[in-house]
Amino acid sequence: MYRVVLIEDDPMVLEVNRQFVERVPGFEIIGTASNGIDGIEKVRDLKPDLVILDIYMPGQNGTELLQQIRNEQLNTDAIVITAANDIPTIQRMLHQGAVDYIMKPFKFERVREALENYRMMKSRLGKESTLSQVELDQLLHGNNGGEPIPESATFSVQMDLPKGLQALTMKQVMLFLMQQHKSLSAEEVAEGVGLARVTARRYLDFLEKNKQVKLDLEYGGIGRPINRYVWMAEDKRS
Repeated sequence: MYRVVLIEDDPMVLEVNRQFVERVPGFEIIGTASNGIDGIEKVRDLKPDLVILDIYMPGQNGTELLQQIRNEQLNTDAIVITAANDIPTIQRMLHQGAVDYIMKPFKFERVREALENYRMMKSRLGKESTLSQVELDQLLHGNNGGEPIPESATFSVQMDLPKGLQALTMKQVMLFLMQQHKSLSAEEVAEGVGLARVTARRYLDFLEKNKQVKLDLEYGGIGRPINRYVWMAEDKRS
């Protein structure tokens, strides 16, 4: 679970943020604050993995708060949710290390996208000692290092997905599979992309039904066989 502190002076927006974050698996709210002064105290005391903060707040605004977090070298990441849309403010928050920037008004899908990207980034950085350029490009930009995505893969991302499946997450699963040279279990895909196993299984089953991946059964000892998935080359899909 990634531990989150919300810092927002508008009570209604704070409650919306709370509900949105709690709908995304793997995240829990451990504290809230209504201004930057109380916010920095929460960060110091609770040591969250992530703060989600506004900019326009009384006492101490979000830019000053994030600067203080960096000055004190507190090991906390930040996502900004704010009405501020001017370039200097956006640049300042990005320069201070915000991992995402969401403008009000916003929808749940945008918050979920930000949190899923964050979860994938932390998962990869937490288990790898080194990264290749391709892996780093995928982590930072959600791509595969400039390698062309097969036409059928692009088409499948643009297809109408079943309820509960997101295009961005689908792309991440597909790109991860493309870079593998062996079949993987749903658990291995989940670990590689930063998803829950049951979530990864839903994306893999969809891709298998659409002939993007091939399903292999691995028979071991006593018990049910393990489903393993491998990305299908273009010539095998044609």
